[in-house]
Amino acid sequence: MATALGTTESRPLIGDAASHRWLGVFVLVVSLIGGAPAWADDQERHPLDPLNRDEIAAVVEILTNAGKVGPGTRFALIALQEPPKALVTNSAVGQARQASVVAYERAANRTIEGLVDLTHRHVISWKTRPGAQPPILMEEYALTAEIVRADSRWRAAMQRRGILDFDNVALDPWPIGPEARSPTRGARMVGVVAYYKGPSPNPYARPIEGVIAYVDLNARRVVRILDGPVIPVPPATRGNDLDEASVDRQRPLPTPLETRQPDGPSFERHGHLVRWQNWQFRFAVHPREGLVLYTVAYEDAGRLRSILYRASLSELFVPYADRTPAWSFRNAFDQGEIDLGRYANSLEPGTDVPAYAAFYDATVADDHGRAYDIPRAVALYERDGGLLWKHFDYPRTNESRRGRELVLGWIANQGNYEYGFNWIFHQDGTLQMEALLIGIVLPKAMAGGPRADDNHLPHGRMVAPDIEGVHHQHWFNFRLDMDVDGPANTVLEVNTAPGSPGTATVARVTETPIGREGQAARRLDAGASRVWKIVNAGSRNALGQPVAYVLEPGENSSPFLLADSPLLKRAGFLSAHLWVTAYDPTQQYAAGQFVNQAGGGDGLPRWVQANRSLVNRDVVLWYTMGITHIPRPEDWPVMSVHRAGFRLVPTGFFSRNPALDVPRPR
Repeated sequence: MATALGTTESRPLIGDAASHRWLGVFVLVVSLIGGAPAWADDQERHPLDPLNRDEIAAVVEILTNAGKVGPGTRFALIALQEPPKALVTNSAVGQARQASVVAYERAANRTIEGLVDLTHRHVISWKTRPGAQPPILMEEYALTAEIVRADSRWRAAMQRRGILDFDNVALDPWPIGPEARSPTRGARMVGVVAYYKGPSPNPYARPIEGVIAYVDLNARRVVRILDGPVIPVPPATRGNDLDEASVDRQRPLPTPLETRQPDGPSFERHGHLVRWQNWQFRFAVHPREGLVLYTVAYEDAGRLRSILYRASLSELFVPYADRTPAWSFRNAFDQGEIDLGRYANSLEPGTDVPAYAAFYDATVADDHGRAYDIPRAVALYERDGGLLWKHFDYPRTNESRRGRELVLGWIANQGNYEYGFNWIFHQDGTLQMEALLIGIVLPKAMAGGPRADDNHLPHGRMVAPDIEGVHHQHWFNFRLDMDVDGPANTVLEVNTAPGSPGTATVARVTETPIGREGQAARRLDAGASRVWKIVNAGSRNALGQPVAYVLEPGENSSPFLLADSPLLKRAGFLSAHLWVTAYDPTQQYAAGQFVNQAGGGDGLPRWVQANRSLVNRDVVLWYTMGITHIPRPEDWPVMSVHRAGFRLVPTGFFSRNPALDVPRPR
């Protein structure tokens, strides 16, 4: 699994119609009003409604009139500046609309953070961030190809490998971390990986191994060429392609299996607000974070009870096991270095999601600040949830219920790889995150043909003749701003151990409060069945117990990076599976605000040094999930989806099973 950026040919400049179709991000920022359910507010602008086309244009106009931007300015971000949390939860209206901006001046190599008041049409702040680099811009894919193809050293490296049709070489620019070597201090750099397209629809099956171009994007020149030993480009074969025409034989099409809703869906959509089976929430797709949930709540006996205020992917980091010169920089922060949200797919009904799904389009600003739309950026649909509950007691009782789930999902592309994210709402009050890992394993060309035993390979496994899949990990960090029956929460670490000798106790459960941030970097312990419980001590159920939700981990791992690896400094959040911090709206990203070419040290490890109290406070949980991928032949030429995730499960939040009232199908 890999996160190389897409080929320049599949990443056209933003003015291109194809890019409008494929490279959008849904900035549909939405929020749930606290208190009783209310729909009338959606007839007017809600404080968390996304920026529309006119507002995006107004941001650029205000900045231009103020002399802050010009023709050379590029925009890495134009998005709604979320109002203060207290104003949203207290249903405050009439607040000024604001937009946050990250701008880049290429001529001066300068990154600026700005805040624009759209209501009163003025610039609130405009601050340069010395040394910071914004994520790779969309236009820089084509710029990279133009620079590299014109370089005589790169062309000579291609010729050494028998490649003369340079336009048939697909080029992927990768973020390079702080290791960039350039005569110019602070240069904006990328490392460029090459693949030979030829007649194949899958250029990733033909890596041009050992040739890396290090490009200074602002100087518009190749700073250095790595030209290693010549390894033959894998031949074009049908077995390396994934399109239907390249498959030797199609299996018989299964008989139709249909899910229909002749009376329409069970959910209600009121503007940006969704209500389904006692759940109520708003959602967004942020240009950087992707899909965001807001103020998720559950209606219990006529009372709308809050569970969390905001949930999102905070960072996504992919380190590779190969540390040879042509691979050592391939460790991508797919959010902080690349802006995952900007690469939302236009979802395909019937394949990506069910044909009956409801869709939401997106409006986003491109590098020049121009607004454009992405169709079907987010899908909302119901699906069968399997058996919900059952009891059979012959001959008196035979009661069972079939469950249903509501799925809110999206998919983003990162070159050879796709990531899907589904928030799944269950009828029993459980909220599940399902991450989908999909796409093409990042390939390395090898010489020597098939091998019966490839255990001697130091960095990967063979997945096809002449192609090695390199070992790697996918590290996700999710930011969960919990509000369990309100913001005054405490996190307990729950461990289970064998009972004491000589007693009748088989298992002993301990719940230990995480009192301060200095204690809040926690690791999984499968032997203790460790989970984390978010408790509101001021709210009790009918049994007198404090209400709570539990974070239940799913598949996870430990980082395979060496202790002295500089990558651990850049991705410091990997040192714990769970972090807890006091709420701070400026702390959004686990590895820090500006990750591209940064040396590390920012983000969670720095924030917890404040050692703030976490007892009966507005707390934020940061859950780190690692997936280790040892490639296998079945992953080639495209891997089947791998699902991972976690659950937020009610634990005393209700006084009995909240799904008891689910009726039998009629």
